[in-house]
Amino acid sequence: MHRRTLMAAAAAAALARPSLAQPANARVLKYVPQSDLTVTDPVLTTAYITRTHGLLIWDQLYGLDSELRAQPQMVQGHTIENDGKLWTFRLREGLLFHDGEPVRGRDCVASIRRWAQRDALGQALLARTEEMAAPDDRTFTIRLKRPFGAMLDALGKVGPSALFIMPERLATTSPTQPIPELIGSGPFRWKGDERVVGARVVYEKFTRYKPRESEAVSWAAGPKRVHFDRVEWQVMPDPGTATAALQNGEVDWWENPPNDLLPLLEGHRNISTMRATPLGTLGTGIFNQLYPPFNNPAIRRAVLGAVNQDDFMTAAAGTDPSLWRAPVGIFTPDTPMATRASLDVFGTPPGLERSRQALQDAGYKGEQVVLMSPSDQPVLSALGDVCHDLLKKLGMNVDYVVSDWGTLVQRRASKAPPEQGGWNMFNTTWAGLDMINPVTTQVLRTSGESGFFGWADIPRLGELREEWLDAPDLEAQKSVAREIQSVAMREVPFLPLGQYFYKTAYRKDLRDVVDGLFVFWNARRA
Repeated sequence: MHRRTLMAAAAAAALARPSLAQPANARVLKYVPQSDLTVTDPVLTTAYITRTHGLLIWDQLYGLDSELRAQPQMVQGHTIENDGKLWTFRLREGLLFHDGEPVRGRDCVASIRRWAQRDALGQALLARTEEMAAPDDRTFTIRLKRPFGAMLDALGKVGPSALFIMPERLATTSPTQPIPELIGSGPFRWKGDERVVGARVVYEKFTRYKPRESEAVSWAAGPKRVHFDRVEWQVMPDPGTATAALQNGEVDWWENPPNDLLPLLEGHRNISTMRATPLGTLGTGIFNQLYPPFNNPAIRRAVLGAVNQDDFMTAAAGTDPSLWRAPVGIFTPDTPMATRASLDVFGTPPGLERSRQALQDAGYKGEQVVLMSPSDQPVLSALGDVCHDLLKKLGMNVDYVVSDWGTLVQRRASKAPPEQGGWNMFNTTWAGLDMINPVTTQVLRTSGESGFFGWADIPRLGELREEWLDAPDLEAQKSVAREIQSVAMREVPFLPLGQYFYKTAYRKDLRDVVDGLFVFWNARRA
């Protein structure tokens, strides 16, 4: 066990006694999220906690199933005409927003437009769109300049940023400004009056929500039937506190317990665990490329050459090699775009001495590196510790700034110089689902200041993404993906740190929990 979670386990064992609290209401689901919720508008951030929040409040046009296929959700069906250049979508009957207004075609058009301005796949759709219109309340159309084979992938996108349907009056808000109120279209309502920053987030069942009437539940697809009156998020940054609360039945579900606490939880007679996703999670190191030293690709290459993915993944997932994989490239292993092209950059052992010399040859002048790390997410904290150690061994001047995740999420949006409240680097992780191709992979948005945080400016990766979108078949897509990985290993828009797997834990009286995503429909109490 890592020291931090060994101490947490000891604390949990001491606290694991019969709870004196009143039994939880059978109609209330209590959940421990990965962190507090600091950004409530899902268009403004790629933070997973905000995506999970969004899936409660808003519905989607299409839902992604476990086979990575987009299935109709709010949409009843669609037609394609004019050689693939005219798509017509028909909404299901009875769809309502939480203020009682019906969901109309123009709401969908406005929501697509706002989301698309911030999302890479959405931007690709906009670039190919001639017109979006709503000829009537239950219909909207997308007329294209040329065919776009990823249409349903775009309209059903669940990886941050997910496409959610909002009222037109909110969806016309600038995509750089937060919406003024949270009026949803999904199965739960936002209870802002019960929000306690740093402690609690509350949602209640929207009784007028109309689920799909048939089909099986699979990830974000299928009927969203709600069996709880309320979902209460209990924010517990300390793993020992969360462990004791789950053991005592004070909470029902813990999103992401550290892997080295799993034996303690799995040994409890009233707790079940489940692998959160078969595609695992990929670790990354994000550089701010607006300022020295990481605006220099040679310096980024020097850091990449020193990376030992085994070290990062052992810190993230523990010593059991079945829970992690390395070396890993740009795309999720065991998915079509995954390739071993250029992975020889990860030497065995890593070339630390060579990288020190490469760093000096690249012109590193001792600039301070502001490395951000969150204290309230154990995996990201562990990745941050390994990254800190790596940069120090390379001889870099590191200012290691530790905060809660919400503060980090807010600070990473700053383009100010590092010495004026900005930053140089942080580590984050991505669900494997969100790194399966060059368009869903946010860290490949390398269009400068309009791209992902860090604002890499690598035009060739943008050109290759367009080639991938226009590729006529799977083999052509794979060929482009190989070149993308080769360019990425040379230009280093980010550090790939490996793939790991983790489990979610919940009380055994909680049944029918949907796998693949953290969602709150379908689950029921036995």
